Amino acid sequence: MGRLRERLPALLALSIPVLAGLLFLHLAGAPHQYLAINAFALVGALGIALVLSAPSTFRGRRVLTVVMLAGLFLPLLTGPWQDGVARWIPAGPFNLHSSGLLLPSILVLAVRDREYTPPILLTAIFAGLLQPDAALGFALLFAAIGLHDVTRDWRIGTTCIFTFFAAIVMAVRGNPPPQEFVERVLVTAAGLSPFAALGLFLSLVVGFFLILRAIPASKATRYTLAGCLFGFTILSLMSNYPGVLIGYGAAPILGFGLALGLAIGHEDETPVPEEDQPAAG
Repeated sequence: MGRLRERLPALLALSIPVLAGLLFLHLAGAPHQYLAINAFALVGALGIALVLSAPSTFRGRRVLTVVMLAGLFLPLLTGPWQDGVARWIPAGPFNLHSSGLLLPSILVLAVRDREYTPPILLTAIFAGLLQPDAALGFALLFAAIGLHDVTRDWRIGTTCIFTFFAAIVMAVRGNPPPQEFVERVLVTAAGLSPFAALGLFLSLVVGFFLILRAIPASKATRYTLAGCLFGFTILSLMSNYPGVLIGYGAAPILGFGLALGLAIGHEDETPVPEEDQPAAG
């Protein structure tokens, strides 16, 4: 029960937009399997967010970071390709959006390893340029802005500038046709009912502020993860990209569940080397 109380804001940050999205999918006449898949993904993501913690050692976290970064490049090897774009990981009968599934956790892990934060972010940007995936670019851009707001690290500031131009390139190069109930969800909801669109938008706002202010993680982690959600959402309004958490798609639901689990429970910066610590007394 103590763990449940501690992680309740994170569970609510995930549940509120996903449940609002399920209601929208039902009202909009989405196939029943879409609702079932999102519902099962939510149950799994809540379980992950409740029980998971990041590895307790820096070596363990760095290994996990490398594995997840490699996962961003996996679609380039496996496909599927659509209109010259490869940004989905095949998982049996499903294709999982790679950045929705992996990027939130990569960002959480990057924040906790400040020595290597810029290289981690730049590696993710490179994967986005190759796919290309502007959702990754914009999510990473606003995450880096949030992180820079907290740390004032000039390296993160430089990364923000590079990410901005990279995201523009990604947006111009890769834009397949929209898939109903996946992309442009808020626009579709507005056509159905202004109140439906407002409800979906407010659910995302609540999720955003719960991540930004309420989850039991450091300020740097909270701002970075909230910036990631903001970036995904902004691009979904601008172009044919998934409406994360509110549209059909298990990848971002599982991805944010995984990231919220990893965000809670450990310090988020590289320890100061012993020789650099102030002497006692």
